[in-house]
Amino acid sequence: MDEKMKTIGRKMSIRMGILMSFCLALVGTLTSGHFTPVGFLISFVVSTIASLLIGFLVPVGKVSAGICKKCQLAPETLPNRIVSTLISDIIYTPIITLVMTALAYKMAMIQSGGMAQIEFAPMFFKSFAICFPIGFVLIFIFMPLFLKQLLSADGKEAPRR
Repeated sequence: MDEKMKTIGRKMSIRMGILMSFCLALVGTLTSGHFTPVGFLISFVVSTIASLLIGFLVPVGKVSAGICKKCQLAPETLPNRIVSTLISDIIYTPIITLVMTALAYKMAMIQSGGMAQIEFAPMFFKSFAICFPIGFVLIFIFMPLFLKQLLSADGKEAPRR
């Protein structure tokens, strides 16, 4: 049973990582004012690698379940789901945003020969302010859908939300 849950957790990490990377890379490149298909694809690939590493190294499900339990939130309730979503967002979004912003900053500096008049911190915080609420909405909507899909494919019933 424990091995099946680990497998489901890995599949969930892959699905959520790809979804988050795709959406955040798209938002990041579109809001940069310099959207190019190549820039989007590079951003998507790099952020996917980062999100998959997070998903496989950080037991997000266990962390959020533990925190929800310490907060005495009943399982399968809206408050539990909101806190769980917030924890996942806090774990994933800053790292993905940092990686994508660092990549964009480095590319801007290379293309300008180091003469770009941009500062990294404002660039990161602006991007983070946009990506954090988007990440929250994505996680809130898609995590239960992916979980239900994975559990039903495994022959289990998904918890009701």
